[in-house]
Amino acid sequence: MNVNEKGSHPTIDQRFRGFLPVVVDVETAGFDAARDALLEIAAVIIEMDEAGRLYPGKTVSCHVEPFEGANLDPKALEFNGIDPWHPFRQALPEREALQTIFTPVRRAVKRNHCRRAILVGHNAFFDLGFINAAVERTGIKRNPFHPFSTFDTVTLAGLAYGQTVLARAAAEAGIEWDGKEAHSALYDTVKTAELFCAVVNRWQELVELEQRIGSTDS
Repeated sequence: MNVNEKGSHPTIDQRFRGFLPVVVDVETAGFDAARDALLEIAAVIIEMDEAGRLYPGKTVSCHVEPFEGANLDPKALEFNGIDPWHPFRQALPEREALQTIFTPVRRAVKRNHCRRAILVGHNAFFDLGFINAAVERTGIKRNPFHPFSTFDTVTLAGLAYGQTVLARAAAEAGIEWDGKEAHSALYDTVKTAELFCAVVNRWQELVELEQRIGSTDS
């Protein structure tokens, strides 16, 4: 439902059936969520303005210490340029890192009268898999994210712009992209958040245009 009976826009909890979209990106030391280290997490909480348009809200990020016994694939580290043991990383233990991300997400869920957060990601199954694996390892009981449902911007961008690569989809959406900053969790999360908002807002604009045309024809 795009507009309620009084003609005003729905709140964000109404727009997404009680789920609050939160964009997440992780950087890792491989592709196996159970074995490979989680090295960076970033999240952007999605907000909605009075006109019903989405925009990126609070951003939170942190570096993560490899868990005990974690695998560190040299090829993955070469790709993302992360030195897990660099003294200036100021990395947090995995449990503390998760709580750093989860605490503001839980507050936003409550503030927006939502039931849970829903992870938005570019290839979202990958990010959610690493989050779920870290939650299981650390024994955190209050994971704010839905355990399996996601919004995937690969699919959304493919539909809206005919592009599935994040950089190309961002370009089609008119979003600035700096290739030198790419592949850091923080940068990729911010750009994915901008892309998600662009797709949803574009859809909303098309629906409202159709409604205006329909009202003039009647």
